[in-house]
Amino acid sequence: MKIKKAVIPAAGFGTRVLPATKNMPKEMFPIVDKPTIQFIVEEAVAAGITDILIITNRGKDLIEDHFDKSPELESLLERGGKTEFLETVRKISDLANISFIRQKEMKGLGHAVLKAKSFVGDEPFAVMYGDGVIVSETPCIKQLIDCYGEYGEGVVGVKKVDAKDIHKYGSLKVENFHDNVFKCTDMKEKPQTPEEVLSLYSILDRCVLPAKIFDILERTAPGAGGEIQLTDAMREIAVTEGMVAVEFEGKRYDMGNKFGILQAQIEVGLKHPETGDQLKEYIKNLAKTL
Repeated sequence: MKIKKAVIPAAGFGTRVLPATKNMPKEMFPIVDKPTIQFIVEEAVAAGITDILIITNRGKDLIEDHFDKSPELESLLERGGKTEFLETVRKISDLANISFIRQKEMKGLGHAVLKAKSFVGDEPFAVMYGDGVIVSETPCIKQLIDCYGEYGEGVVGVKKVDAKDIHKYGSLKVENFHDNVFKCTDMKEKPQTPEEVLSLYSILDRCVLPAKIFDILERTAPGAGGEIQLTDAMREIAVTEGMVAVEFEGKRYDMGNKFGILQAQIEVGLKHPETGDQLKEYIKNLAKTL
């Protein structure tokens, strides 16, 4: 089955990177010359997704403006003969059918995803967290979509995290199917004791879910942090039917984390055709002084 719809929750406050997020959404932080949210939308489009719902909240109009047409800027570039920049700007507003809805109350990721119920309908859909950029040969979400087509179950993208950090994430009970594919039969959001840790595999930023998740979310009680957790709703599917976990290929950057932002800037900048050589030389010279 083809997955044509994606939901991008982008309503968080970005408190880990204050004061930068006081007036700028973390989803708009640039990685060299492109905002975080554009990387995620382009990943979705490269995987064949045509309809995208971005869930925002008050103060995130910049995201919507970014994907809108900009007649004044386009006219200025056209008059100046800057055709390359003009083409780049126009492509942004034509990437996909992009819609927006606000999460008016900050009640957690599960509550945010529930806002997409009417948009999704009864189709399986992708969820792509708005502050997680994953750079890979095959788009990360396509790796999950391909697996959904094979197994017909909910699919989560996972990586191992350090034992000292597992309490910040969700822990999964997994059993290897083959290669990088696992059966997932239980989940625990933000385990606080060693006994609660099911494994060091955690969901990182991507999943493909059946539409039944909305019925589950509607009756999911607040969990960790007093919020409605998407993990708690997915756990019901994992326990009763089983889900699939894919240890995806690619490098993940947490753009809601100071060090993740620095990593993305440096590593993507080293591969960028306009900055790569200059940045590499700069880093070599800087390293001599450290």
